[in-house]
Amino acid sequence: MNAWVLLTLAGLLEIVWAIGLKYADGFTRPLPSAVTIAAMAGSMYLLALAARALPIGTAYAVWTGIGAVGAAILGVVLFAENASVMRLACIALIVAGIVGLKLSTPD
Repeated sequence: MNAWVLLTLAGLLEIVWAIGLKYADGFTRPLPSAVTIAAMAGSMYLLALAARALPIGTAYAVWTGIGAVGAAILGVVLFAENASVMRLACIALIVAGIVGLKLSTPD
């Protein structure tokens, strides 16, 4: 499978575990805790596979960027976190960085 697809899936699983941390409530709730831990393991595994073909700095930055953007957006949607113009602009900058890294990295 393409390294960028693996990396995207790893980033999506990072969003799952980041949001899962909130639902796991300090790992005191069994089902959300299990989902969070499984998503962590899957995310790391897919990141490791993607890093075989991509530079580690690029892979890690894109992985964390996807997770950060997704967690921030879902924080607004699910938990009524602040959605100020400044915050949304900063999220857009992270997205621009992810796109820039993709465009500047050979496949």
